Amino acid sequence: MGFGGISIWQLVIVLLIVVMLFGTKRLKGLGSDLGDAIKGFKKSMGNEDDKPSVEEPKGQTIDAQARKVEEPAKKD
Repeated sequence: MGFGGISIWQLVIVLLIVVMLFGTKRLKGLGSDLGDAIKGFKKSMGNEDDKPSVEEPKGQTIDAQARKVEEPAKKD
């Protein structure tokens, strides 16, 4: 069983070489930094959905219906 022609033993050897080169503390710090970056990205994308797409005008809005005004009948 392999991953695209790479056996599990080859992956283990590559992982060991990476750990030996960078050390576990540096890899742990890199992983936590990457996780924080992903969380920040998801949070910023979630805030985009919460915002209304059209900004509402600030101030007072008048909602009125125009009506025809009838003048009172004149008495002679």
